[in-house]
Amino acid sequence: MNVLTPPRDRLLIEVVHDLVCPWCYLGLRRLMRTLRRRPDLVAELSWRPFLLNPDMPRAGLPRADYVVRKFGGEERARRLYASITDIGRGEGLEFRFDRMRRTPSSVDAHRLVAWAAAYGRGPEMVEALFAAHFTDGGDIGDLQVLTDLAQACGLNAQLARGFLASNADTDEVHADNLRAHRLGINGVPCFIIGGRHAIAGAQEPEVLERLLDVAVVEAAEGR
Repeated sequence: MNVLTPPRDRLLIEVVHDLVCPWCYLGLRRLMRTLRRRPDLVAELSWRPFLLNPDMPRAGLPRADYVVRKFGGEERARRLYASITDIGRGEGLEFRFDRMRRTPSSVDAHRLVAWAAAYGRGPEMVEALFAAHFTDGGDIGDLQVLTDLAQACGLNAQLARGFLASNADTDEVHADNLRAHRLGINGVPCFIIGGRHAIAGAQEPEVLERLLDVAVVEAAEGR
């Protein structure tokens, strides 16, 4: 190591999210943009499941049925989606709600993220799942779709398929969801920084950066 290079501060950032939440996609994009602005930090991301639709059937629902159940009708959903689409465009995200035909359960997608993270592919898997759902209109509750995404992220398709076909880590997804609620997290995204500071919502990078600074100072004082 170059002795003239100052050591970089390490921070654990728990990303509490749901893969069917558009605000989580926005929030993660802003977090990653913030971290690129801070080369002095080494961020370790930990992916924590949150289930916005805990009672969703494992096979999902037709999009039209979900929209009525969630928003009361297509018109209200259309207004909300238009707003999210405009904000997403500013972050370089293309939301295509018109391509969605089903709203999936996100349990298997969360399982896949944990599995991919064990192979060092967590960030790539999360990004791929968000893009597949919100841009391509793919059904990320479908095991073949999930297997294909795993392969696209450089993971072994056969192993991924075998894992997804099992029930492994399903209880862990529900346990993490319960943990989040017990911590008082009722909406996502929520970022827990350094195990002490939590901030909810798709915050602007400037807001996230201030919290990173607080966490770094506290970590230094604790050493």
